[in-house]
Amino acid sequence: MTTNKTYKPLLIDSALAAADLEQHRFIGFDGNYCAAGAKALGVSDVSTAKGEYAPVAVLGILLVEAAGTIAVGDAIASDAEGKAVKVADSAITNGYALDAGIAGQEIRIIRGV
Repeated sequence: MTTNKTYKPLLIDSALAAADLEQHRFIGFDGNYCAAGAKALGVSDVSTAKGEYAPVAVLGILLVEAAGTIAVGDAIASDAEGKAVKVADSAITNGYALDAGIAGQEIRIIRGV
């Protein structure tokens, strides 16, 4: 059974894609996937080819692909591929999980609170 998840971006900006970008990944300020543990500009709204402008959801309830096991309420950081992981050590928080999930699943996060 597939469950649709609520997606409510409140602010979408754009970034010039420095590489081919997949949908629902954390994007850095440089147009690449966000570096592991770094601050993200936001989450890619759609898959975008290098050299095109990618719509990036900056604030709201956003969908992001998980890279590991995540529980509701976990503080979320980016891994090196822009996927959601639990915050560890000195990683910067890029949102909070609204869904539990495992690697490869899309989860909702809230960003900007």
